[in-house]
Amino acid sequence: EKFDIVKKWGINTYKCTKQLLSERFGRGSRTVDLELETQIELLRETKRKYESVLQLARALTAHLYSLVQTQHALGDAFADLSQKSPELQEEFGYNAETQKLLCKNGETLLGAVNFFVSSINTLVNKTMEDTLMTVKQYETARLEYDAYRTDLEELSMGPRDAGAVSRLDAAQSQFQSHKDKYEKLRADVAIKLKFLEENKIKVMHKQLLLFHNAISAYFAGNQQQLEQTLKQFNIKLKTPGAEKPSWLEEQ
Repeated sequence: EKFDIVKKWGINTYKCTKQLLSERFGRGSRTVDLELETQIELLRETKRKYESVLQLARALTAHLYSLVQTQHALGDAFADLSQKSPELQEEFGYNAETQKLLCKNGETLLGAVNFFVSSINTLVNKTMEDTLMTVKQYETARLEYDAYRTDLEELSMGPRDAGAVSRLDAAQSQFQSHKDKYEKLRADVAIKLKFLEENKIKVMHKQLLLFHNAISAYFAGNQQQLEQTLKQFNIKLKTPGAEKPSWLEEQ
């Protein structure tokens, strides 16, 4: 049984390798679904662009975290000096309060940006990747389909003795099996691409609105609007003292 499995694998690998080389050197024909392959290439390009956005958003998170930590330390230093410098107590005091407020707003912004990063990461590395795994299976099935189609065509053009007829029947059966597999995976890819596009639009509409509102409120110094943004998207913060890299509850 193991020998038969290895034998079938070897024959399949040989046929697919032969087909692949034939296509690359322009000697063999290749089945092309132009519309589907255009959509697949667009998905790969979109994934590359979203990966770049994800990388930049993660960098922004790291910078914001460092800023918040610095503001926290600066606020503590001002508060300490306010107690120890009577002649500058008021000046150090209101600077300490300002840094405390900025620190609080920074933590709130971090909550929004971390939620944005988490959602984009799920979209790119789970949803899109799942669809691309199906695409890879489809591309393998397409290569096998063409390999067995070519094999059947070559046998069909040969002599029709008893042995040839038997081989032709076997080739026809194998071809039909790979054709069914190819057509099923082609349909699966088309459906997944459709649902992925719908899901991407839904997710990005929400996340881009969140990102815009949070950034705008933070740099406008609108603490109330910033906190309202987190409530709108059901984002919760951890209490101070949580482990690095932030005080944020993972979404």
